[in-house]
Amino acid sequence: MKIKKNDIIIVQAGKDKGKRGKVIQALPKINRVSVEGINILSKHIRSNGSSKQGQKIEFPSPIHVSNVMVVCPQCSKSTRAGYKIDKESGTKIRICKKCKATI
Repeated sequence: MKIKKNDIIIVQAGKDKGKRGKVIQALPKINRVSVEGINILSKHIRSNGSSKQGQKIEFPSPIHVSNVMVVCPQCSKSTRAGYKIDKESGTKIRICKKCKATI
């Protein structure tokens, strides 16, 4: 999975199509990511007698990775992420497939 925590993404499909957000959590085992302000679900909690009030909690539900794309920080376009091996340090770095800048 090429999307990591703290990446800025844009939603390509679904009810939130076109929205941008920051990845809160990446779940690579199930190919999903949780994004700030995207796919918000609400959960109702019942009151517990007189001690606690009932409430409605809103939280971002994970969205499938195939429905999002990374936004390049340099060209600010949605792009695919690629990998390139850095010649100096020998480590793998992620690059933008459009402008070849590091992500």
